[in-house]
Amino acid sequence: MSSKMTAVFVMILAMLGGKSLASESSPYIGEEAREIKSLSNAEVDGLLSGKGMGYAKAAELSGYPGPAHVLELSEELSLSADQRRETEVIFSQMEDSAKDIGADLVAAERALDEAFRSKKIDESSLSKLVEDIGNIESRLRAVHLGAHLQQTEILNDEQISEYMDLRGYNRAGHGNHHKHHHGK
Repeated sequence: MSSKMTAVFVMILAMLGGKSLASESSPYIGEEAREIKSLSNAEVDGLLSGKGMGYAKAAELSGYPGPAHVLELSEELSLSADQRRETEVIFSQMEDSAKDIGADLVAAERALDEAFRSKKIDESSLSKLVEDIGNIESRLRAVHLGAHLQQTEILNDEQISEYMDLRGYNRAGHGNHHKHHHGK
């Protein structure tokens, strides 16, 4: 092997070695400065403002419309005045509950973060903190999913189908959710 080829080979090995070191760096770099390590500012804002944040994705993607999007698409869906009023009530109740529970979740995540930051955590306190977070998060998810169930009850099949089309979902694969609605 010539000295030029050896030099090129050594350079390639050096570059590959550098790449593997770089690829092993944490995807969390920069997040250590967060106020609450496990939540981004956008996530905190979403939780405190009652946003869906994907908690109702199981419903949304299975043909159960969400009230926020139904209101956004009210003209395209030809909502009646009664449907619009009922949707506004569903949305308002969901948003109010989600804000309250979201604030609880932010506080629980902050408590977990503080326990680690202060080095005042053990197996027992860890278990309790994580259990609290899980309970709060399950309540939050139930609020969002429940709003989708309520919303579906006041829409007819054509409106649900139109909603799915307007949201860009392919009806194939969504299954029949056997809804029982009033068909207004």
